[in-house]
Amino acid sequence: MATSVQSTSPSSQQSTFRAGLRAGIPVAIGYIPIAIAFGLLAKSFFFIFAGASQFITVQLLMTGSMYWEIILTTFILNSRHFLMSASLSQRIESTSRKLLAAIAFGVTDETFSVASTRKEARSGLFVLGLNTIAFLAWNIGTWIGVFLAFGLPSTLQASMGIALYAMFIGLLVPSLTTRPVFVVTSFAIVMQAVLHWIITPLFPISDGIRIIIATVIAAGIGAFLFKEEEIS
Repeated sequence: MATSVQSTSPSSQQSTFRAGLRAGIPVAIGYIPIAIAFGLLAKSFFFIFAGASQFITVQLLMTGSMYWEIILTTFILNSRHFLMSASLSQRIESTSRKLLAAIAFGVTDETFSVASTRKEARSGLFVLGLNTIAFLAWNIGTWIGVFLAFGLPSTLQASMGIALYAMFIGLLVPSLTTRPVFVVTSFAIVMQAVLHWIITPLFPISDGIRIIIATVIAAGIGAFLFKEEEIS
């Protein structure tokens, strides 16, 4: 982790935080319909920020799964956040534990994607702003979905889920113009395909474990092939 702390004025810090908020607007817009869909499904208030894990937890509860199964499944699915947080910790120029803890809480696949491709993300306040607007959008969307309940047609409810994939593709495609990101992403896709179509039929592996394995292998290849200067 970087140990240098930049000496900036309060106005500069506010400007950096607002820049993070602006960078997170596409993520926030994409989160709202997905969160509404979750609110429609859950029909109760949730103050956690777990995205896909929230959907899975509700589905497991509806099917009568045991609590330990829900906890284990959620842990495996979210294990990738250890990797994402570790990666960001190497980029953020801050030694404030409170700031880093707040940032770690708000890391998602989408905010990590934005932070990984923006030079401004070396500032912890920028990433905090990015995470904040995504967090607010997710919870506001969830509340809207709770209040709407089953007021929307089922076909419209089901269609909201596609927004997550469309948003992530929209965030990823611009960064593919750089060779390191393109190569690492390609390796990750190939590994996912191999694990899904070849390995899993022989040795059953959960979705969460496949994501972790593909991420570790692709990141390892990227770290071996490219220097840090080329990636950042």
